[in-house]
Formats: sequence, structure tokens, C-alpha cells
Amino acid sequence: MGQLKLLRSSFYQKPLLCLLCAFCASCVISIDPVNTYSDKQTISVKTSPIRHTVVSDGHPIALWEKPYQDAEGIILFVHGRTWSGLPDFDLQVEGEDLSLMDGMLEEGYGSYAVDLRGYGETPRDSSQWLSPTKAANDVIAVLAWISERHNKQPIHVFGWSYGSVISLLASQTDHSNIASLTLFGFWLDLDSDIPKDTDGKVLERRINTAEAAASDFIVPGSISQRAIDGYVKAALAADPVRVDWRNEYEFLTIDPSRIDVPVLLMQGEFDPIAPTELQAKLFARLKTPDKSWVVVSGGDHAAFMETPRPYFIRAFSDFIDRFNP
Repeated sequence: MGQLKLLRSSFYQKPLLCLLCAFCASCVISIDPVNTYSDKQTISVKTSPIRHTVVSDGHPIALWEKPYQDAEGIILFVHGRTWSGLPDFDLQVEGEDLSLMDGMLEEGYGSYAVDLRGYGETPRDSSQWLSPTKAANDVIAVLAWISERHNKQPIHVFGWSYGSVISLLASQTDHSNIASLTLFGFWLDLDSDIPKDTDGKVLERRINTAEAAASDFIVPGSISQRAIDGYVKAALAADPVRVDWRNEYEFLTIDPSRIDVPVLLMQGEFDPIAPTELQAKLFARLKTPDKSWVVVSGGDHAAFMETPRPYFIRAFSDFIDRFNP
């Protein structure tokens, strides 16, 4: 902020000019300095995430951080079935604002994105399989590590698609380090029947495809083709091979009556993976009295990267703001 310079009148100037200068000087001096900057940081340069390694049950888990000094709160992002943390939550395409981690930095939040076993830079374990219980326990271990790093502060958890059910399972197992739980793209019918795997189930190691990477962008015109192409490129680079899951029937051990933490349920208006009846079933059964359900108008399964992004971020931020330390 530049300094204000006052023209000082000479002793020999005419009385009227002296009076005018004295009046102007008194006006300037009486104005208090005003800080025109926001209390929140302005993100002028998009920074690369910092990589950490957290050991969960002897296995290294890759964790990506975008820090914020004196943050209002800390978020852990948990990715979906096919793609890892950075393509999902920190997509960088020149000329586009797509990163949810950057969006929440602008709201005053530091954040982390995890790569579960077999995703991104986290290797598969010796079994080569991932299961719901294993993924949930890894999320619990990561939350404990983040909380310890931030003076034992509870962490806001955001789970997308598969990440929503993994986060629910983690929360009912151990919510000691969770400040709130936000679920987007919740897809599980709590009354469904998921058959147990046969003894002969084999690893597929299926190659991921560009078509699969672009499949979540459903609403025409909600995102640019350049952004879709950027996501496809980043997703395939990070996750060329589809992770093999087993024991997915364990998701049916989710019991909403055991969820005590505040919950925000977010649903894209045009998300075919997360229909209203499944959201309603979960919402009605959640034990916590502090719960909200937001429908993102015009949104689909990837709403936080598309046209509704500003509203998505505002709704998310407004909810978790209430539960900061």
C-alpha cells in the first residue's frame, strides 16, 4: 500500500490557502489505515503437492499435501474406484480451475489426498488385492498420522464414490481423528446383497482406458474438452492398471447407526451412480443429528471439476467451517 504524501503550505502563503491545506491535512490524518487484503491467502501461483509416506500395517502409503499456514482446518481426500488422489483432487490444466485441493486452499484449508494400495504411487501389497477393510484401516492410519502432525487436531474427511463408502467404514471403526465426514457420489444400496468371492477368483490387472477415464463427465457443456483430455492424460499416467478388489461384501458391514460425526451428503443432480433413493436411505439411517444433504444442481459424478464447482466448494466449505477446532 503506497504512502500518502501531503503538500505542506508555506508560512508565507495566503491565509485562505493555509486554511484549505490545514483542512485537507486534518482529513488525511483522521483516516485509519485499511487492510484491503483478505484474512485468507490469495493463491497466485499453483504449487505442486508435497509427497509424504505413511506406514500402515507395515505397508507404505503415498500421501499428497497442499499446506496452508494457520489453516482453518485440514481435509483428507479419499479417491474412488479407479483413479488415485492427484488426478481426482488436484487436476492441473492450463487456463482451467479444476483442482479441489486448490479450491479449498482458497477457502483457508490445508489438505491431503491419499493413494490407496495399488493406486498412484502406493504399491500393491504382497497379496496383490485390496479390500474394504484394508482400505478403511489405511485411511484410519493416515488420519492418525495427519492429526499427530497437526497438534492432534481432528481432520475433515471427504470421500468420493468408492471413497465415500471407504470413509464411512473407517468412520464407524474409529472416528477419534475425524472432525466431519463429507460423502459425494455415494453409490451403495445398504440393503443389497454383494456375494462373497469364490476361492477361484483371480487377479485381472485390467488395463485402464481413456474411455473409462472420461466416463464420469456426463452433462454436456459442463466441462471443456481440454479439461477432459487433461484428466484422461493424468489419470492414465497415474493409474495405467486397474486395482483388483476382493471381499467387497465387507461394504455391507457399514452401519449408519454407528456414525456419530457430522455428515454432509452431496449428490450431483444428474449423477447416475448416486441416485436419490440411495442417498435418502443413508441419510435417514445416520445416527448423527448433525447431518445435511445437498443436491448440486446441474452436477454429475464429477461436479467439483465442472460448471457447478464454485457452488460445490461453497457448500462443502460452509458445512465444515462449523466443525473446525
